[in-house]
Amino acid sequence: MGARIPRFTLEGVENAQVSVHPFATEDGLGLNLTRFHRADCDDVVVLIHGLTTSSDLFIMPEHRNLVSCLLDDGFTDVWVLDFRMSNRFPYNMETDRYSLDDIAHWDHPAALAEVRRHVGDRRVHVIAHCLGSASFAMSLFGGAVEDIASLVCNSVALTPRVPTWSKVKLNFGPFLLDYVLKLPFIDPRFSTARPFTKGWMLAGLVSAFHRECDVRSCHMVSFMWGSGHPAMYDHSSLEQVTHERTADIYGACDVNYYRHMRRMVRAGRAVRYDPADPRHAGLPADYLEHAADVRTPVLFVTGDKNRVFADSNVVCHQVLSAAAPGLHELTVIPGYGHQDPIMGKNAYRDVFPQMIAFLKKHSIQRHTGGAR
Repeated sequence: MGARIPRFTLEGVENAQVSVHPFATEDGLGLNLTRFHRADCDDVVVLIHGLTTSSDLFIMPEHRNLVSCLLDDGFTDVWVLDFRMSNRFPYNMETDRYSLDDIAHWDHPAALAEVRRHVGDRRVHVIAHCLGSASFAMSLFGGAVEDIASLVCNSVALTPRVPTWSKVKLNFGPFLLDYVLKLPFIDPRFSTARPFTKGWMLAGLVSAFHRECDVRSCHMVSFMWGSGHPAMYDHSSLEQVTHERTADIYGACDVNYYRHMRRMVRAGRAVRYDPADPRHAGLPADYLEHAADVRTPVLFVTGDKNRVFADSNVVCHQVLSAAAPGLHELTVIPGYGHQDPIMGKNAYRDVFPQMIAFLKKHSIQRHTGGAR
């Protein structure tokens, strides 16, 4: 193993003023936004991670990361959200059974309010990944947030579809983990747990079926999401140091998010976890119910080797294009999977330019030739 990259480092972004902005949700959680600021500009970008990753996903120092690419390409005010799924917080290891509705209803509106408190009425664009993408799309199409100039959704949005083996895991995994193994959460770091503990034995069993590499946390990540060897990415897409620090990039996960995802996979669309829950009475039971009324253009991004959410974004593009013809776009990245369009070593060359071009298409830069 080469030189170790410090956990939660900010060293991946240069020549930017970095500030941290704590805020609270209506249901009482403390969350953070990290701002990377070179200059004020008319088009502000907010980045949103997926389940059990964090803001670190967008500022990794071992490759040219998305925040640096945005800053260098004229989007000189970039905000990165750590919401309740982030591994920078303890919430994934607690006994609260959060759902994607909680995030759509409380996390994203509070985050956007905090951004607006600093940037005023400037145009705000969002790039979101994985269940951060799904939950933000739910927030937008459910009416909890508005006034978004453009949205980029990587891998999944409002029509989650998963491989057959993932359906098996969704059907049986939460019950087995909660009530048979009696594990309060599942963690890529189980492989380094004390010998003969439940987590250590589960990690050993998982590794027995994953001979594709010798990084046991990578095996656990494939067990936690998707179907494949590995499931989340191709090894060739990552820098070696990225692969070696899998346990730093992905954190522990409460399995209740899987229950909500199971409900949505069965429905074929984003739906509320509990339609009778009075806390979320303001959200629609079906998040596609008013799809034709949402005028925010969406770019759906997916790799053609996506072994986590399969063709979810292809289907979502079809559904939303039928509701609002000509508004939304789709790009399928050859050779990429679920995670590597964000953290792949060549994503700066193969993926980020397409995201940035979409933002520019729907920004002030289109009219002025550059951000102010």
